[in-house]
Amino acid sequence: MTDASPITTARGLETARLLLDIKAVNFRPEKPYMLTSGWASPVYIDCRWVVSFLDARRRIIEMGAEMLAENIDMDSVDMMAGGETAGIPYSSWLSEALSKPMLYVRKKPKGFGRNAQIEGSLSEGAKVILVEDLATDGGSKINFVEALRTAGAEVTDIFVVFFYGAFPGAEETFARMGVKLHYLATWQDVLQAATEGKDFPEETLDGVRAFLNNPIDWSAAHGGRDTL
Repeated sequence: MTDASPITTARGLETARLLLDIKAVNFRPEKPYMLTSGWASPVYIDCRWVVSFLDARRRIIEMGAEMLAENIDMDSVDMMAGGETAGIPYSSWLSEALSKPMLYVRKKPKGFGRNAQIEGSLSEGAKVILVEDLATDGGSKINFVEALRTAGAEVTDIFVVFFYGAFPGAEETFARMGVKLHYLATWQDVLQAATEGKDFPEETLDGVRAFLNNPIDWSAAHGGRDTL
C-alpha cells in the first residue's frame, strides 16, 4: 500500500478540472504508460499541454502564485528557476506573476561556450525556488537542485503544478534533498473530479482506483518497476 494519500483541496480539484477540460489527463489502465522513473502507470498527465490554453494556464499560475505567497516568505526569495524543459514556461509565468527574476537549469552543461548548466545571472547565496511541471517520485529533481546549489544558490522549495502523490518514498526523497514540495493537484484530485464529472467510463475509473490503492504491485503486475 502507499503512504497516506494526499488530501484533496479546493485548489487541487479546480486544477484537476482545468486539466481534464483541456484533455491533459490520460487514463489507460488497459495499456499502461511507462514513466521515466520506471513505474508502470494507468494514468499520464501532460502539463506541457497547458501552454496552448490561455484561460487554464492563467488560472493555474494565479493559484500557484497564491499558494507560494501563502506558504513561503516571498520577500526572502530572490529568483525562480525552471528545469529544462517543461519547467521553463511555468517558471517564466510565475516569475512575472510574483515579480521575481528567472533562471533556467539545464539537465546537463551545454558543453560549449561557458559550459553553463544554469542560464541567467545567479548571485552567490541567492534563494531560489525550483519550478517544474510535475513530480512522480522526486528522483528527477535531484539533478536540478544539485546544479543550483553547486552554482551557489540556496534551494529549499520546489513548485510543481502536479504531484503524482501515489508512489511511496517520494516524501522521503524530498526530505533527503532538504526541500519542501509545493503542488496544486494530485491523482486523488483528478480521480475525484473525473468521477464527479463522469469524464471516463466507470470501468476505467475502477482501473485507476486499483492503481492508486497499491501502485507498486500494480506497476509490477503490468511490467513496470516493482521496488523503491
